Amino acid sequence: MKKILIANRAEIAQRVIRSAKKMGIQTVAVYSDIDRNAPHVRLADEAIHLGSSPSNQSYLLGPKIIDEALKLDVDGIHPGYGFLSENAEFAKQVTDAGITFIGPSPHSIKIMGSKLAAKDAVKEYDIPMVPGIDKAITDVELAKRIANDIGYPILIKASAGGGGKGMRIVEKESELESQMTRAISEATSAFGDGSVFIEKYVTGPRHIEIQVLADNHGNTVHLFERECSIQRRHQKVVEEAPSAVLTPALREEMGNAAVKVAEACNYQGAGTVEFLLDSKLNFYFLEMNTRLQVEHPVSELITGVDLVEQQIRVARNETLAFKQEDLSIKGHALELRVYAEDPMDNFLPSIGNLETYQVPVGDGIRVDDGYEQGMDIPIYYDPMIAKLITYGSNREEAITLMKKAIADYKIKGLKTTLPFGAFVCKHDAFVSGNFDTHFVKNYFSKDIFEEQQSTERKIAAKAALYFFLKKKEEVKPINVQESNWDSRKSVS
Repeated sequence: MKKILIANRAEIAQRVIRSAKKMGIQTVAVYSDIDRNAPHVRLADEAIHLGSSPSNQSYLLGPKIIDEALKLDVDGIHPGYGFLSENAEFAKQVTDAGITFIGPSPHSIKIMGSKLAAKDAVKEYDIPMVPGIDKAITDVELAKRIANDIGYPILIKASAGGGGKGMRIVEKESELESQMTRAISEATSAFGDGSVFIEKYVTGPRHIEIQVLADNHGNTVHLFERECSIQRRHQKVVEEAPSAVLTPALREEMGNAAVKVAEACNYQGAGTVEFLLDSKLNFYFLEMNTRLQVEHPVSELITGVDLVEQQIRVARNETLAFKQEDLSIKGHALELRVYAEDPMDNFLPSIGNLETYQVPVGDGIRVDDGYEQGMDIPIYYDPMIAKLITYGSNREEAITLMKKAIADYKIKGLKTTLPFGAFVCKHDAFVSGNFDTHFVKNYFSKDIFEEQQSTERKIAAKAALYFFLKKKEEVKPINVQESNWDSRKSVS
């Protein structure tokens, strides 16, 4: 494999390009109108213009991407995450064109792309599942009977897609019909598939995912877990590896379950198996993401494995160079997704210009980004500016370094999630490890945040006053006796 095309943009495009260059592989970037001068375009060896700024006129144009790849004699296409990364038809078209798709097979993507099909594929492997129904449902009366059987609260979920779309929590029967109608409508709009199903809502859950890696020769390993419970609108904001609550025995059990899930669909490449963990440390299979995850850097840091490099090696039909017993956890890593969002306004997008953009640097600090000072954050795509990652010998060290890195990250011109990240890292619930997916709901609000900021400002002011007075005392002039000498008189 001498040349690959990255069918994506911004930070993930740059991330893939860096690993490819390290391996001596030439790279081809793609871009829309608004990304013409983006860093990922300059970083690649070649670049192709796809079309207008909206993604359906550029980054989602699968056939055009393949045509351009053929013209440039591209050997492989890496889809990154989002856009076409979990599109089984695109993966098939790439393969049919004689180009290697750097990801799982269309078969694996199709099975795991449907939550219902995924549940069906893994149920024979004796993997714990959340109680519920394993088929699509539209009949409200049937839904009511199922809900009464498993007990409220329940969760209505879209079979296709993710990101919290088509998902509704129902606390009581009187809410079910309206919430089900909304879930179906949202799923249809977002994914073109209104199929929904019902399962028991796990109260106080933690979101734990296991990174897996499989080659084409029957070898599958897991690279331990990531804790992804700090979320807003069912989407992750802060991730870490390893989790603060998993015991070695539970880690091994969940890791083995994740490997079984991957084997259930003959998986190849890097993927992620997601689980819910309840307050009693019981875990339940949630879904599998058949792509590289946004939060993959934390797994890379604790294992020393370059996951993008491994994706490319698997795509080249290489055998994994390590076995499960060769892998171990070293240290602790945190990741904050730096979104152009206003935490004080329910995390709504805060699109604008990066008037000031200066990233933190130093040992244990990694920034994966796709923007530079002076650039606009476009309205057409996900508002993530960067991923801020810190690594320490233990969790406390990683958190301390994250607080420093956030303070040193200078962004002006728009609102970001940096202040929220600082709030999380200072909160007792997070520091203690005693939190779940309801962290934002339970602990974060505009009033609470402003109170914390006010308290910190008062402490800082008192500290400044203390040091001022102390220094003033230290430099106070020494009292001396007055002299009769007059400088205006000449000396005879």
